[in-house]
Order: sequence, then structure tokens, then C-alpha cells
Amino acid sequence: MQTQIQSPSCLLTPPQTYKNSQGLTIVHQYLPNTDIVVADIWVKAGAIKEAPAWQGIAHFLEHMIFKGSPSIPPGAFDQIIERNGGTSNAATSHDYAHFFLTTATEYLDETLPLLGDLLLHAQIDEEEFYREREVVLEEIKSCYDDPDFISFQMLCQSLYQVHPYRECVLGTEEALYQHTPQRLRCFHQTHYQPQNMTIVVVGGIKEAQTLELVDQAFRDFVAPSECPKFSIEAEPPLVEVRRQEIALPRIEQARLLMGWVGAGVEKIEDSFALDLLSVILAGSRSSRLVRKLREDRQQVIDIDSSFSLQKDSSLLTIAAYLEPENLELVEESICQEIIKLQRELIEPEELEKAKKLLHHDYIFSTESPGQLAGLYGYYSTIASLEISLTYPAKIKQLTREHLQLIAQQYLLTNHYAVTIVKPLPNKII
Repeated sequence: MQTQIQSPSCLLTPPQTYKNSQGLTIVHQYLPNTDIVVADIWVKAGAIKEAPAWQGIAHFLEHMIFKGSPSIPPGAFDQIIERNGGTSNAATSHDYAHFFLTTATEYLDETLPLLGDLLLHAQIDEEEFYREREVVLEEIKSCYDDPDFISFQMLCQSLYQVHPYRECVLGTEEALYQHTPQRLRCFHQTHYQPQNMTIVVVGGIKEAQTLELVDQAFRDFVAPSECPKFSIEAEPPLVEVRRQEIALPRIEQARLLMGWVGAGVEKIEDSFALDLLSVILAGSRSSRLVRKLREDRQQVIDIDSSFSLQKDSSLLTIAAYLEPENLELVEESICQEIIKLQRELIEPEELEKAKKLLHHDYIFSTESPGQLAGLYGYYSTIASLEISLTYPAKIKQLTREHLQLIAQQYLLTNHYAVTIVKPLPNKII
């Protein structure tokens, strides 16, 4: 089955999506002016699929995928990719894991079957398991040496009381030592199945060759297993200000991190509006909070906002680096600016400028085959391919009145989470 979706004007040829006989979703875009091709395989096997005692297993499995299959010894895949001048990597989030390779078009027929074999037939050898566990452990430790990681993780645990979005994708040291090779095999056999996969191929390879190659590389799936069943509870509404504070050594400035939970993909237009509000608040050098708190009052060293679209709920955060004595004043100023958004319509000129910034960011994110493949795979996995292509038009349609309503609905100044990180006072000797 084939579906063609209209592409925005910034893209030369529209991507096409297919569903093959096994249930695999395939997204293909032919770019005739490049000799490069990117294959990006997205799996609905992120951290939200983990049972409570299995935290971090999706990320651990990402590491083990590259440790070989019965027909590919450890390290062989990387050697072949590098020998042909290509690159490969992977990433795990709450909603997905994805594995991608970039290669010259002429080498895709050699390299994609190898990646398919690793994904479908990961061996998860016991010796490799225990060796790689130490690598994952060092990754966890290094992240918890980062004050920005710590503050963000604390904020997520405060915002999400019951949803798995509260948990760190990496897992914990305690959980890591509870995992076994068999547990990883069970997770792999349960979730790495065709109905959970989207294969995106973008670059200098035509449709017929792509479909044939994907069918050959992704056809021998292992028999499904079944992980422990659990249900994801709906996150109850936030009805208070949740405040937490920590002091850390070896930092010079305090951190102020504020967060609001918004709509997920089921209300995508609300999420797009929150994305635009994020830009207006602190998403550029000329945005409100940057001008007010950094340039005019010099109460912060830096401040920015970030919007993250997730399947079940989006997340808008505002982060500031500042001196500890300004923490209370800056938090109050941020709330005042949000109240202003709720009470007053945004000026047309300011709105158009923010829309242009988002549109330009979108264009810059579609310049390479790798960026396009990531865009298509991400939206296809958490929502639909069409959303990735209609994003600029949806942003353009947002009105001042709609943004005001979204600010009133989601950005409540008495319903948010705040995490404060202060420098640990120096000891007097």
C-alpha cells in the first residue's frame, strides 16, 4: 500500500509512505542530486515500554544491538561502515529508539542488510552483556556529574508523578545491575516486531530499489515474546506549584528551571501553539525574557525556553543561569510575563517575527538527508508523517487569540514545577 503526501515548498520531492505485507512502515524520499543515502530505523521501544523494575533496559538494548548477531561478530558492522566511508549511530528516548546509518548510495545494498540483521537478530551474548554493562554504568555516572542533567531530571520527576516520562531513559545503577541477558532478549523479541517499526530511507536511491532492499533486509523477524504487562496511568493535572531545591559543588551560577506540561499529539495544534509561545518567551535573542532579564535588567547570565513534543504530553521549560540572590525576583518576572500573555494579545509584528523564526528553523532542519530522515521518522513514530510536512502551514495559521487561549489553558502561574540548583557554599578552613 502506498500513500503520497504533499511536501512543503522547501522540499524538492515529496516523501512517500508504504506498508508492506509484514506490517512494516516504510518512508522513502528520492533526492536525485545526492550520492548519499540515510537509512533510519525507528522502533516504538523507548523507555515508556519498560515495566517499573526494567528501567533503562531500552537504552541498554540500544547498546547491545551493535554487539552482533549470530552471523555478525562484535565490531564487524562498524568496521564495514567505516571501510565504506559511512557512519552509524543510535539513540533512545521515552517514545522510541532509532538506529541510523549514512553511506554512499552504492554501499546501501551491503550495509542496510547488516543493520537489519543486527536489529532483528541481536544475539545479546552474555560476555558482551557484562562488558557493555560497565560502559552504560559510566554513561549514567557521567550524566549525574552534569548539573544541567540533574536539574532537568529533577524537574521531570516533579512534573510527572505517575507517568514513565518521570524516569531517566538511562535508568539507574541499581536497576542496571538487576538486568539479565534474558531480560534484554525478552524486551527485544516483544517490541522489535514489524508493526512497531518505521524504516526511513532518504537520498540518492529510487523507490523500487529501496522497497526491494528493505524487504530483503527486514523479513526474518524472531517469534514474538511478551514482557511483563503493565499499564501507563494518565498523569493527573498539576494543581499546585511544586518546588524543589538542591545545592551542588563545583558550579559558579545558580540554575532556575521552570516547567509546564502541555498537550501531546492528540491535540497537536495546541502543541504547535506552545512551541510558538516558547519562542516568544525566550526562544531568541530578541524574545521577551531575554530582552527584559538579560539585556535590560542584567538579572540573568542567560535564559532560554525549550519546547519538547512527546506522544502523551508536551513539555515547555524555561531555564535561567543567574546569581543566587536573583532567583526569587527572576521567577516572579517570568510569571509576570506569562500573565501578560494571558491578558494581552501579542502584537502582530512580534507574532510574525516568532513565526518566521520557527519557519526558518524548520527549513534549516531539512537541509540534509539525515535531517529529513530524522524528521520523518520522529513524527511517523509518535504521530504521523503528515504532521512533519504540514508543520510550517500550521504555525502560520496560529492567531493571537488562539495563543492567548493556550497560554490561559496551559501556562498557569500557580500550576507549574520549579527546580532550583544553587552553588554549594565554600567551606571556611
